Amino acid sequence: MHDRIFKDVKEFMEKSCPKLDFKLFIVEKFNDVMTEDLEKIKKIAKEHSDNLAVLGKELSEIQFNYKVVENTTEQYWQNRINEFKKYNEKGTEYYTQAHALMSLVDKEQSGLFLLSISKLHQLGLKLVTNMEEVKQNPSIVKSKDKQQSKWSKDLREKLIESSNQCLRHEMDMNKFFREFYEIHLKNILE
Repeated sequence: MHDRIFKDVKEFMEKSCPKLDFKLFIVEKFNDVMTEDLEKIKKIAKEHSDNLAVLGKELSEIQFNYKVVENTTEQYWQNRINEFKKYNEKGTEYYTQAHALMSLVDKEQSGLFLLSISKLHQLGLKLVTNMEEVKQNPSIVKSKDKQQSKWSKDLREKLIESSNQCLRHEMDMNKFFREFYEIHLKNILE
């Protein structure tokens, strides 16, 4: 991006400035400014990257698994809700830090990522709501129960669906960020 701007300014200067010395002076000053900006971006990117690494480590230590377990105790589901809330909160911090890093180099892509963070939050709220309902009637998670009502089966399916949606969305976000990193950030951070 900076190279293109530098080239455009250089071409403009060559066409519009009659004196060569003045042209070279302007191009050199512009180059100095661009170098300073790039150094500032590198420094900020490094800080965001370091914060992202710390948050990623903390997130992995929580070890939340989206798999729905057929446990029929209310206490299990309360613990599961608490674990997910902790995981989701740390995940939101992680993805917000990733967004900040992305916004240094591409506002449009970082804006799309911000929308993904919002969607993940909404999906997380839906999952918590479904887990709260299961907590009130934990026996509905038993898939082998032949006596289950349609309501119980539907609630179990909603829980599984919302859990899978969260997992898939988070996987998509991670893939998006990895690809963005490879294309836009890797060279800056190395």
